[in-house]
Amino acid sequence: MKPILLQGHERSITQIKYNREGDLLFSVAKDTVANVWYSVNGERLGTYNGHTGAVWCVDCDWDTKNVLTGSADNSCRLWDCETGKQLALLNTSSAVRTCGFDFSGNIIMFSTDKQMGYQCFLNYFDLRDPQQIEDNQPYLSIPCSDNKITSAVWGPLGEFVIAGHENGEFNQFSAKSGEILKKAKEHTKQINDIQTSVDLTMFISASKDNTAKLFDCATMDHIKTFKTERPVNSAAISPIMDHVVMGGGQEAMEVTTTSTRIGKFFHAAYEEEFGRVKGHFGPINCVAFHPDGKSYSSGGEDGYTRIHHFDPQYFDFELEA
Repeated sequence: MKPILLQGHERSITQIKYNREGDLLFSVAKDTVANVWYSVNGERLGTYNGHTGAVWCVDCDWDTKNVLTGSADNSCRLWDCETGKQLALLNTSSAVRTCGFDFSGNIIMFSTDKQMGYQCFLNYFDLRDPQQIEDNQPYLSIPCSDNKITSAVWGPLGEFVIAGHENGEFNQFSAKSGEILKKAKEHTKQINDIQTSVDLTMFISASKDNTAKLFDCATMDHIKTFKTERPVNSAAISPIMDHVVMGGGQEAMEVTTTSTRIGKFFHAAYEEEFGRVKGHFGPINCVAFHPDGKSYSSGGEDGYTRIHHFDPQYFDFELEA
């Protein structure tokens, strides 16, 4: 399994995201640039230039028309995927931590950080209404005064957003009314990442408490737990196998020795680790499966993104229960 190394960032990668077909891979980092790559050969297609601070999050809509990025420069920006042109600029009073398109591609959500006297908000905009964008007025803005949102994803059918907070709890925020539909608290520390399964029935959370957990999106029932020795920065669910991949390592400021970090593979049903992939220097900040399940990518603190195509043996692998 020889990885393809993508060199397009000068600072650590914050998020990577495939489009729905999986032919493109988007990467954002702390160096203000958003890149898009061909996932098949690692060739860079282009960049989305305009942010003036670290870019924390990226998302792409279902037909790969638009790209959404959120940054520490207190803005969320909408881009034309093909041309790289900036279509909309939404200014905020604090850094934008998470962002995402709902399945229709019509509604976007993003959350802002609690900093400099401003509290954390979850904002919903309808892109079909140019007035909302022009006036920078979301049709729904939900304050989260207690614990800021550290990761968020859309649930099925665009009905709600599942948000993970710095104290380890989850909330489902309705996209219609803004009320909290369901809650769950299974983690003891901050949620670093949330990713849904391909059919949006489940999500996996990665937490600072050294675990990743699998939940039901609709009921918020806790299904499985995957334990490791280190904080988990990111976790993803395979679209074709009962597998999850996790990436982690200490935070940059807590690292005293240098070593290569490992991507770990767990069996989703048996909660057993069955494989490790070495490569990144320093922690892995984000992982993502290709939508066809035949490859996965990881983005590291070292500023590199690696695309790993699985060997044929991987698909025949059976865990001895």
